[in-house]
Amino acid sequence: MITVSEIRESIAPELRVLNERMAAALDSSNELMNQVIHNYMQSKGKQLRPMLVILTAKLFGTVTPEVISAAAAVELLHNASLIHDDVVDDSDTRHGRKTINAVWDNHIAVLVGDFFVSGALRQAILTRDLRVIDAVGHLGQMLSVGEMDQICNARFHTLDEENYFKVISHKTASLFVSCVRMGCFTVGASDEDLAVMSEYAELFGRCFQLRDDIYDYFPSDDIGKPTGNDLREGKITLPLLYALSLTDDSRHDEMLELSRRESLDSGEIRRLIDYAVEMGGIDYTFAMIDRLAEQACELLDRIPQCEATDALRALVRSLKN
Repeated sequence: MITVSEIRESIAPELRVLNERMAAALDSSNELMNQVIHNYMQSKGKQLRPMLVILTAKLFGTVTPEVISAAAAVELLHNASLIHDDVVDDSDTRHGRKTINAVWDNHIAVLVGDFFVSGALRQAILTRDLRVIDAVGHLGQMLSVGEMDQICNARFHTLDEENYFKVISHKTASLFVSCVRMGCFTVGASDEDLAVMSEYAELFGRCFQLRDDIYDYFPSDDIGKPTGNDLREGKITLPLLYALSLTDDSRHDEMLELSRRESLDSGEIRRLIDYAVEMGGIDYTFAMIDRLAEQACELLDRIPQCEATDALRALVRSLKN
């Protein structure tokens, strides 16, 4: 199977142009703004979202300057949401690096995040396609709604799979859906192909978030996410949700009461993690990823078969166990 690194290498020229475009879009007349952004952009991550825009464009056409602008728009908005999330969550680190709010303060972090949002809108305008501009605006709303959904679920102890998947559809999958839609818009793909790719991206986004949730139960150097961080922030994810759905266990009521506390110490977090693992929550979540990933791959059988299709299959299968 093709690796993610090989996929990235296959579109390296396009990614290079993308990063040059984003650097230009983020240049300002303020020295402090430039310094903060320069330090922040030293860690670009895997850039999966612009990769999806580019690969989708390659499926149905060619990579034009408009495709690059669309990819830049979604990546800039994604980074704006991360910067703002770090302020909301009072996070000190992300992917093993200090957050902007930790190095500077919340005031500067919010302003830098706003600057990224403005850059995203300007890149969307460069596509000269109202559908792309609308997609960026809609995405900003979905990300905000997803964050509010998550806060409400934690605050009012809404513990069920339906609400959990609603949150990840808004907060995570919406980004990937926007990516493929922008890729389709910028190369004139058909409505049928747009529908298939949107469904693929929704499934991809769910798999991506499920895999990220699993990392919260085990240490991982890959993403620099502290074990138990979600629980520490009051977020109950699928492994524990599944464990809590099994009411026959003698510890159920105790664990349910513990999961509803406003704050947890390290020992309590450890107990909840151990309970989720022992009750099969990790296995259940991996099985869910496998099922959704294969559904996504089956959808790709309905679109043109080429190197980009193979890459999209490999990307979603890379999230499996």
